[in-house]
Amino acid sequence: MAKMKRGFQTDRGQDTMRDIEVEVDFTDNALASVLYKQGDTVVLACATKAPSLPRWFPRDADRGWVHSEYSLLPASTDSRFRRERSGAKGRTQEIERLVARSLRAAIDLEQLGPLSLTVDCDILNADGGTRCASITAACIALRLAVRRLIASGDCLPPALRPADQSGRPRPSPLTGEAASAHEAAVMPNDVAAISVGLLDGATWLDLDYELDSNADVDMNIVMTDDGRLVEVQGTGEEATFARSDMDALLDLAEAGCADLFTLQRNTLTGLS
Repeated sequence: MAKMKRGFQTDRGQDTMRDIEVEVDFTDNALASVLYKQGDTVVLACATKAPSLPRWFPRDADRGWVHSEYSLLPASTDSRFRRERSGAKGRTQEIERLVARSLRAAIDLEQLGPLSLTVDCDILNADGGTRCASITAACIALRLAVRRLIASGDCLPPALRPADQSGRPRPSPLTGEAASAHEAAVMPNDVAAISVGLLDGATWLDLDYELDSNADVDMNIVMTDDGRLVEVQGTGEEATFARSDMDALLDLAEAGCADLFTLQRNTLTGLS
């Protein structure tokens, strides 16, 4: 039994994503930043390097860490979203853990080396799919950050890292094919996410708020560009769905993510 709907309108086809715009290096201070617009959902993703590894890491750790934080800014929703002054609430914590898990699925922490990176995802405007847009944008920012750490000599293959930094000259940065090869080792995959849903028995791609609020079933799908699933979050909203429905939604999400992977690659082509 489907839930009662208030009616919805859209000028998109069921398998058509919202228009996407990406602006790289939107801010100056971050190691890499991306202003990402997917329809009317707008995310600012900023990647920064911490001065040290997290305190719970071993002192002599030779692997790195990737963390993420997520925030809805006060004017991002139709009524003011109150700042979380006393710490992130449950939904915020859930999303930032999802974003961080997704990014770590794309990166080899051993190849990254003893570096700690944080990707902050701030929602400037919310119109559905904010967690999915955050993951896609954060991956672009993370890859560009890794590329720049390799170019600066901060990120080196394990065999080239000095065993003891004291009194040793700084190793030369990798260049050319060696830099590209190490980037591929550090980030062997890209990761992207898309929302899909069932409305009146029909599958829909990339749900905005209007579609999401009317969906009988909605899912958030996170994938790597080699076709592997990172996370599937699916819920029947006062409705049930068949295994065949789930397969159809996964197929639609896979096609959507393929387009997002192409977008990510094209965005970073030629950038350093």
